[in-house]
Amino acid sequence: MDLEARSLQPNVKAVLLAKLREYKSDLNNLKSEHKRLASANSNQAARDDLLESGMADAMSVSANQRGRLMMSTERLNESSDRIKESRRTMLETEELGVSILQDLHQQRQSLLHANDTVFLLLKVPYRLHLLTGKFEGKDDRKRLMRKGGRKNK
Repeated sequence: MDLEARSLQPNVKAVLLAKLREYKSDLNNLKSEHKRLASANSNQAARDDLLESGMADAMSVSANQRGRLMMSTERLNESSDRIKESRRTMLETEELGVSILQDLHQQRQSLLHANDTVFLLLKVPYRLHLLTGKFEGKDDRKRLMRKGGRKNK
């Protein structure tokens, strides 16, 4: 267009060149404004992309943390259940042990009573100590062996 306007007559040429400069100036202003808006939009788009990716990262991190928290809570609950089961087993074992000790005590008392009864019936002035296996009383073991378990007269 510039070349065509220069090739025209001088009176028309000056008017067209002035309009052409004005149009070029407007075009340059519009281009710069377009660049400014495009860069603002691209900056906004880049910002939005960053925020969205940041939110996605935050959401994935949050989901990851939530998953780990759920897994930890589940392990804690399983451990608590195992502790409760172990405690229940321990209490049952303790009750069984107490019961066995009571039975053994009763059996010991029965044996001691039977031992005393036998020696009272035989009227022997000594008795066998059940725990040590030694005789107690005024006669000793040798004397018992000599008598052969006969009564004193």
